[in-house]
Amino acid sequence: MKIKQSNLVALIVSLIGTVRNFKLKKQNTEWGEYYTFTNYTDRSFEHKKEIIGRYVKEINPGTLWDLGANTGEFTRIASHQGVNCIAFDIDPLAVEANYNSIRQQKIANLMPLVMDLTNPSPSIGWNCEERMGIRQRPMPEAVIALALVHHLAISNNLPLNRIAKFLSELSENLVIEFVPKSDSQVKRLLETRRDIFGEYNELSFVKEFEVFYNIRDKEKVIDSERTIFRMKRK
Repeated sequence: MKIKQSNLVALIVSLIGTVRNFKLKKQNTEWGEYYTFTNYTDRSFEHKKEIIGRYVKEINPGTLWDLGANTGEFTRIASHQGVNCIAFDIDPLAVEANYNSIRQQKIANLMPLVMDLTNPSPSIGWNCEERMGIRQRPMPEAVIALALVHHLAISNNLPLNRIAKFLSELSENLVIEFVPKSDSQVKRLLETRRDIFGEYNELSFVKEFEVFYNIRDKEKVIDSERTIFRMKRK
């Protein structure tokens, strides 16, 4: 049976309208309102943005992945510099907020995606070759990992050396933040579990990452105990 072109067009227009009217159901997620409950002062938040902007400019990548991007506040710093960015986060509400900001600001070079780094998208389809897994796709020229390491190390029991190796296999350039146990966000993670993470400290972090990277620069965020590092793979 043949379908008229006008009917196909009408069907497509109807589907587009349906998809555009989809709304994410309001719900409480762990990190959906992350920046509402941070321990940043206005001064430290602006300083952190200045550090990220400077490091991205120094690296000057064409492509960048932001792992644990939340609502994309820092990813947009790179996108405004003309970098093609993908912002990954596990929280659907944070990704939705990022998507809405991108639409409102008409940003064309930033794509927000939901992804769990501890269970990333695999190769799927016929013979696992129809759609590539995240590791089979073109890798970025730079990776940003802000306020991420403590979630991987403490929430998911991943050793620092495994985290360093994983990140080094994604990109040559890395901008990464270390958040110590004295930070309120790490204390929050440890409230409901025994602290078995004796090796989780900045000295161990530097030691494990220096196996794979040369540390080119680091700067402590003012009014905080957090430190941001710029690294280049050996």
